[in-house]
Amino acid sequence: MNIRADYFSVEETIIAKKPARIKMKAMLLNKVVDLASNSSPLKLSEVPIPVYDENELLIRVSCCGVCHTELDEIEGRTPPPQFPVIPGHQVVGIVEDTGAKVTRFKKGDRVGVAWIHSACGICEFCQNGMENLCKNFLATGRDRNGGYAEFMTINENFAYRIPEIFSDSEAAPLLCAGAIGYRSLMLTKINNGENIGLTGFGASAHLVLMLVKNLFPKSQIFVFARSQTEREFAKELGAVWAGDSEDHSPEKLSAIIDTTPAWKPIVEALKNLKHEGRLVINAIRKEENDKEYLLKLNYPEHLWSEKEIKSVSNVTRKDVEEFLNIAASIPIKPELEEYKLEDANKALIELKSKRVRGAKVLKNF
Repeated sequence: MNIRADYFSVEETIIAKKPARIKMKAMLLNKVVDLASNSSPLKLSEVPIPVYDENELLIRVSCCGVCHTELDEIEGRTPPPQFPVIPGHQVVGIVEDTGAKVTRFKKGDRVGVAWIHSACGICEFCQNGMENLCKNFLATGRDRNGGYAEFMTINENFAYRIPEIFSDSEAAPLLCAGAIGYRSLMLTKINNGENIGLTGFGASAHLVLMLVKNLFPKSQIFVFARSQTEREFAKELGAVWAGDSEDHSPEKLSAIIDTTPAWKPIVEALKNLKHEGRLVINAIRKEENDKEYLLKLNYPEHLWSEKEIKSVSNVTRKDVEEFLNIAASIPIKPELEEYKLEDANKALIELKSKRVRGAKVLKNF
């Protein structure tokens, strides 16, 4: 097997650290795969435990959330990784060991790792707290190996303390689904009392709904979802109305956050915005199977009245840290389903087929 450059050979690992174990289980993605014809894109493999540098943590992974972005990686909608790669960017675990220059964490600390693996630190965006836009942004589980494994490494400046109120599995979805939802909500710029819509109702949207109810208690939440199960779930959590993506909401909305992988909900959402309403698109990529739906854009209905469309690009460290603290103070805890690491393919296929209620989390039992 061609082990990636961020792993030492078995011999080097023994010489460098002499760990009790020299290998670990990991789910490897070896190539782009069409999930319509291949239901097992990841291969359970045994690879060397990664060796960390002087500024890095070695983390024993306890669990890792499953994100729709993994589907985009597997099916080739994101910039391609260097194969093979270990996916996963909603990681919670315990610091197994630290590099010589690490000062923020110690062995035994519980930490999380998010989508942002690193950034250059010196460009104008990094200097202004917008490292999500850095041209050298590296993503966990795509550009560097992630958390679908027993161990991983991360620079200490891109690891996060996990509030005690959360279990490992509860914390995992907060690191991406929650953090990107928080960033999306802040980008809507709504005020308390202004009504907001959510299109799609998976891991991110159900956390955004809880966040809105607590940060903007006078705002009403309207949900657009294609399945009756999702609509009922949204109402259980406090949505005042839930309909199909093609429905007209009972009233025009100040903002809508789109969390779907498709184009159709974007076009449909625009018709439900009020004057100067803002649509925030929370999706790293869109699937192409309904791209022709964009041809149905009607200027008077969808774009008139100075409506705005805002995209979301990645997350910053500040997004993750702020959201974890806010979620802990409320508290916000996700609905979730747990799977064994070895069952990652099953969780991904269920996510692809929309069998979702809340978030999915892989555990190293």
